[in-house]
Amino acid sequence: MRLVSFVQVLLLLGIAAYLLLVTLENPATVRLPLPLGGGELTLSVGLAVTVFLLLGAAYAALLLLPPVLREQARRRREGRERARVEDRLTATLQARLGALPAPAAVKPETTDVSPPVMETP
Repeated sequence: MRLVSFVQVLLLLGIAAYLLLVTLENPATVRLPLPLGGGELTLSVGLAVTVFLLLGAAYAALLLLPPVLREQARRRREGRERARVEDRLTATLQARLGALPAPAAVKPETTDVSPPVMETP
């Protein structure tokens, strides 16, 4: 996974460098019509590319955000459920251990190690 993150960072740095190059090399202006016929917006080509790139990144983030939030909620819910089950198990185990009778004191039996004596008639 670290390799994938490294490649992603390199890709983003490459895109940022390309944007910088486009901004510096193209000082021409672009006229963008505003919605609802309210006129137009005049931007440089590099700034227009940057704005559209940021809009695309925001759109992609909005597409990826719901699954990430669902996964976080699922993990929190599983954590709470696991804690509840562990608490119930601990309480049950403590109740069973408390209900057991105390072990009786066992006296060690003395055994005679001498061999049995055989009687003859």
